[in-house]
Amino acid sequence: MANGRNGYLLMGGIASVGAGAVHFMAAGMHTEHATLARLMVVLAAVQCATGLAVLLSERKLVVTSMLAVNAFAAAMWVFTRFADVPWIAGLTAESPQVADTVCAALGALAAVAGGIGLLRPTATVPPMRSGIAAAAVGVLALAAMLNGVGHVHSHGDTGDHAHAAGEEHAHGEDHGTDPAWPRPWDPTEPIDLSGVSGVNADQQARATDLVRRTLDGLPAFADVNSVGALGFRSIGDSATGYEHYINMGYIRDSNFLDPAHPESLVYRVDGTDRTLVSAMYIANGKKIDDPSLVDFGGSLMQWHVHDNLCWKAGDNGPVVAGVLDAQGNCPPNSINPGSGNPMVHVWIAPHQCGPFAALEGHGAGQASADGRRTDTCGHGDHSGGHR
Repeated sequence: MANGRNGYLLMGGIASVGAGAVHFMAAGMHTEHATLARLMVVLAAVQCATGLAVLLSERKLVVTSMLAVNAFAAAMWVFTRFADVPWIAGLTAESPQVADTVCAALGALAAVAGGIGLLRPTATVPPMRSGIAAAAVGVLALAAMLNGVGHVHSHGDTGDHAHAAGEEHAHGEDHGTDPAWPRPWDPTEPIDLSGVSGVNADQQARATDLVRRTLDGLPAFADVNSVGALGFRSIGDSATGYEHYINMGYIRDSNFLDPAHPESLVYRVDGTDRTLVSAMYIANGKKIDDPSLVDFGGSLMQWHVHDNLCWKAGDNGPVVAGVLDAQGNCPPNSINPGSGNPMVHVWIAPHQCGPFAALEGHGAGQASADGRRTDTCGHGDHSGGHR
């Protein structure tokens, strides 16, 4: 090149290095999925290597390698916005975030620039413009990495831990559960579900991914005044300190453990204020011992049913009227339909009993034939009526 470097290849090489840098950062955010993290490191290394190679050489083989790896990376990003990759734990469909979107955009830019550079090998760019382009890509990649780090450490409600210590009453019996579980949960800290006996790597990976996806997706429902338009209706249990909103359409659909379609939302009650603290996922048409439930997260997650709740008709749908009394009777004008579809909580707010903790009380629900729960960790009475 007599008058300078090929401008397209210069841009492509810089973009590839930027995409690789963001991927290196992302790998560190997915260490709970060892295989996925390793694959991301390899992809990042190849993107950086091929990008640097193109900056040093404009040989066709070098450029083609950069184009191929970045086209693959961008295509995988598009695919995983809509579908899971089942043979790689943690590589599941999720909504676009700033960091991964920038990473994919840089990869796509590298691929397109490489392709144009191959078709127009004589296209040059002045040194000043190449410097501006390099700086722009560098700033974009740095901003994406900073946003990614901030995103991981910004989930949840950290302002009030009182409910975890005082309002969530738990069974005091010794049920022989692992002393490592449950343990206090703080969504501002890295997700750590490790060290629980009997939980295999796949179960840990699935449970961790569910927590991560819930932290990412559930805040879309934070405004309790807007969820009615989506089909959510209160079951009228705000007197317990927590209010459940259920969505019958989501209960009947085929989505499973999907933060974009949570069957029930749990809000902490403070006068007229409502703070979203948990999703309550409901498995429609399944039994509590269904392998797809039991094996999903193993003993990390506690699926349960409510077989002692009494319901009555409300203005906007069924509402809780109370619980069965000692004689097995409901309050007047209400019925007990028996145990229904299994459900499990995932908390986006701090909780002393972990991210899958139960809402405790007399109406807490049963997790097995003998009523034992493994998602409780404190001592106290059960007069609160929480679920």
